[in-house]
Amino acid sequence: MGADRDRGGRRRPAHAVVYAACGTVLLAGCASMPDGGDLRAVEASQRPDPQVRVFAMPPREDAQPEEIVQGFLEALTSDDPRFETARKYLTDKASKEWRPNESTTVLADGPNTVAAQSGSREVTGDYAYSLIGTKVATVDSQFAYEPAEGAYDRTVHLTEQKGPTGSKEWRIDALPPGLVMGMSDFQRNYESVNKYYFASNAEGRTDDQLGAVADPVYVREQVDPVAQMVRSVLKGPTRWLKPVVRSSFPPGTALRKGVKSLTPDDQNRLTVPLNAKADRVGQSVCTEMAAQILFTLQDLTPTGIDEVELQRSDGTQSCVLNDSRAEIYVAHGPAKRAEYEYFIDGEKRLVRIPGAGSEQEPEPVPGALGDGGKELRAAAVSRDEDSAAGVSLDGRSMYVGSLASGGSLGEAVLHSEATSDDDGLTTPSWDASGDLWVADRGPKDSRLLLLPKGAGDPLVVSAPGLEGRIEAVRVAADGVRIALMVRNDKRTTLLMGRIDRANPQGAGGKSAVAIRALRPVAPQLEEVTAMSWAGDSRLVVVGREARGVQQIQYVQVDGSTPVGPAPSALTGVKEIAASEDERLPLVAHSEDGIVRLSTGSQWQTVVKTGMAPVYPG
Repeated sequence: MGADRDRGGRRRPAHAVVYAACGTVLLAGCASMPDGGDLRAVEASQRPDPQVRVFAMPPREDAQPEEIVQGFLEALTSDDPRFETARKYLTDKASKEWRPNESTTVLADGPNTVAAQSGSREVTGDYAYSLIGTKVATVDSQFAYEPAEGAYDRTVHLTEQKGPTGSKEWRIDALPPGLVMGMSDFQRNYESVNKYYFASNAEGRTDDQLGAVADPVYVREQVDPVAQMVRSVLKGPTRWLKPVVRSSFPPGTALRKGVKSLTPDDQNRLTVPLNAKADRVGQSVCTEMAAQILFTLQDLTPTGIDEVELQRSDGTQSCVLNDSRAEIYVAHGPAKRAEYEYFIDGEKRLVRIPGAGSEQEPEPVPGALGDGGKELRAAAVSRDEDSAAGVSLDGRSMYVGSLASGGSLGEAVLHSEATSDDDGLTTPSWDASGDLWVADRGPKDSRLLLLPKGAGDPLVVSAPGLEGRIEAVRVAADGVRIALMVRNDKRTTLLMGRIDRANPQGAGGKSAVAIRALRPVAPQLEEVTAMSWAGDSRLVVVGREARGVQQIQYVQVDGSTPVGPAPSALTGVKEIAASEDERLPLVAHSEDGIVRLSTGSQWQTVVKTGMAPVYPG
């Protein structure tokens, strides 16, 4: 993920190598203070140890325009909480008007600086530089990441002013809004964290738990991330997700006045002092509030957060929630851990193997879908693993049956008018409330269909702005997000959409459902061939970049690439399945048959003949 920061990027000062001695590190105009360690040299493009803090250095006396611009750009990537050192490169007026948290523009490499003198430097006392590069993404004021493309070309203007000693000094008096940095600097400074809300437009789970919905944002990794994330949760969901989720915090809830930082104690317990807006909430609502913070912070610190205490404005305790109690009230990901992995075997039956990595041989599922009476090419298993839907071998019929011994199949619940085996019904997908989703593919386009509880007349789901043919459908465990593979102009891309159930009654008294705000999830891939949910806000994707070879990688729902290793390489992947419970192994259909990948191991063959692997969902 990301490019080398120096390769093709802006020109670094000559001191862009770090030398550590006596506990001090200098980094390209920045200073770091490690907790300890031996003398060493650190390349600027390396991701520093979490113990190392990188601080900006102020401009030196008599610094020339190029050095001022470079020093300012370096200061943007430091761990300075309020960018106070970066402001020293600006005039007083520019510093007052600059809003660094307004946005962040992420470039592939750079930004490169190109001198663009706006007048005679000796006569007019002003100078300008163009900052240029290729946009990769933007991060808005809510810390929400969005892929971007195209050229970046903005101007930094400098002027001469009288310094404290009376001598002339160069300072920046006009600059682009927000921050700008290369991808490697962005990865070094920011980390992706899921904050959590509750589904507001889903029809409800099949159990009594609330469903938590992950809302990924990027925060500065070394600048009090715990307090950053708590404030972000309190301010509410990002704009893209807001229409389909709710927060249990009353409007206007914030940290108590004067609270600057939040730190868990040595028992991994975090106390969160709130203002008066949350003083009157009941215990059930307070529990939901605490669960939002607990789930958000669980993986943010090295040891995690095990317990959250919310306090009223007067300092008294409002409620306390630990991680074990939180799981009782709120479903964090799948409501239950999958017991089995499923696939279609060589006899075109639905079979299963234990999901915990057992060496047990595959067995036909109980019921009619496992007895071989109907030849299948794809299937989906309900999240409670009580029912399954199977698509016939020709792709024109879909059956729903019980996964219980002796269960009958009955007539098909859905027929397609497709005339080619390349068309017809996609692999279906079950949502958290037990509804069944599937796309009916025609030669040029497709219809997205919803069968309430897997039966009855199918509801046509609208998808404003969708162009092309849906090739695959996967609904998230939270029931409010859906991933679609869409083929258009000989290219297949991966899109993420919100499931909108805001209008409860459509035409003819049927529930109206729409997919809105579709956005690309893996824009770097020229062709996507398979995908599956693989976490609260993560998918595993098979595809290739332009002029590249097939690869398997993880992507975030916001279009970013998570830090960490990609799955081991595998040749000839046709289909892939993952669970939103990240402890379970990946399963794939490749040229070696059905194969499985557990954490920290290599792909292993399950059976030589089989296809269409799936987990419940």
